Amino acid sequence: MRIYHNPRCSKSRQTLALLQERGVEPEIIRYLETPPDKAELQQLLGKLGIGARQLLRRGEAEYKELDLQRSELSDAELIDAMSRHPKLIERPIVVAGERACIGRPPEKVLELL
Repeated sequence: MRIYHNPRCSKSRQTLALLQERGVEPEIIRYLETPPDKAELQQLLGKLGIGARQLLRRGEAEYKELDLQRSELSDAELIDAMSRHPKLIERPIVVAGERACIGRPPEKVLELL
């Protein structure tokens, strides 16, 4: 298992703790320090079964600054924005093989166990 983790985020910390309480020690990817590239984001979206817009954090300043609410933006353009500005990526994301889940709420990741 892997977790795309932001240690400053309470939901991310709760999700990691929930996994560890169940004996799972996932590979921790601090995605703000090591942002996923476009190909990795595309793979994550496929595993999550969602479109790029659903992975965006709309409350971040970059969302407004980059005018990402425009409906005409393609998934490729949104993925490009997330790869350049990883704060825009919803967190945490937990990956188990070919499946993935966003830990909101943290208990949601238990579906992967």
